[in-house]
Amino acid sequence: MSNTTSMDVQSLTEEIKKNSLFIEDILNETSKVIVGQKPLLERLLLALLCDGHVLLEGLPGLAKTLTIKTLADVIHADFQRLQFTPDLLPADLVGTMIFNQKTGEFTPKKGPIFTNLVLADEINRAPAKVQSALLEAMGERQVTIGDTTYPLQDPFIVLATQNPIEQEGTYALPEAQLDRFLFKVKVNYPTLPEEKSILNRMSSVSPPKAGKVCHPKTILDAREMCTKIYMDEKLKDYILAIVFSTRFPDRMGLPELKQMIQFGASPRATIALSKASRANAFIRHRGYVTPEDVKSIAYDVLRHRIVMSFEAEADGMDSEQVIQKVLEHVEVP
Repeated sequence: MSNTTSMDVQSLTEEIKKNSLFIEDILNETSKVIVGQKPLLERLLLALLCDGHVLLEGLPGLAKTLTIKTLADVIHADFQRLQFTPDLLPADLVGTMIFNQKTGEFTPKKGPIFTNLVLADEINRAPAKVQSALLEAMGERQVTIGDTTYPLQDPFIVLATQNPIEQEGTYALPEAQLDRFLFKVKVNYPTLPEEKSILNRMSSVSPPKAGKVCHPKTILDAREMCTKIYMDEKLKDYILAIVFSTRFPDRMGLPELKQMIQFGASPRATIALSKASRANAFIRHRGYVTPEDVKSIAYDVLRHRIVMSFEAEADGMDSEQVIQKVLEHVEVP
């Protein structure tokens, strides 16, 4: 890094430190309601900063809905929860045209997707038609009702949940839709002290509530700042080496993975790793990206983008093991 670049990065870090203080405010305010789950909260904040969507996988009762609702309250954003069921229709999601008898004309009635944060609860319970309607909203940030296309609010983020158990009556998400999610986050059980704290809080007469600490515009301004964060060429090569190791493991010195992977990560994974690494540096109040920023978000970015072979699944192998081997093998700059 040249002296000029070093000075630029230093001044950028000072600017980032000032402009990222609201991150601590958000985390502190949400912790009044949510016990633990800091990794989940950080991933949701990264998604907001990257303009990306999140797929949450976890057992029932792990405060997924409460976390998202609390975050919406704290950033003063609109929030809608949609329970996905097998009889859900695309119109229930995006809206429909309604005939007005007085005027004799059809007028649009916008659906619940016209909001900032959408919680798509148990997304894999809805049929393909509904999932494809959601796909347009996620990918294009717009919705078509009748012959007219309407832009969605900004920020607009889909936070979808799926239950790892009870797979009866579910529709597996197609790879094209999975690839639209910036992260796939696994939500785990709280620790014993955390659960005791939950028990104490929930036994009080009035459960705690979070206040508003920032506005959606603060998030949009922070997004702009994230694009300025410095990423060295060696780190860009590091990201490319990780992604290419999932596509062509034999060429990248990992021949043992060739039979395990059916399809590797797409170019969206490369973009997601780059964006999320910058956002991770931002929430850590830094103006530059480190290899640790890349490694810390690699599992969440890649786990749903690697399709395992039938043989690997039969042997009980999953994408987590592939990512671990790739990160151990690729040289850190």
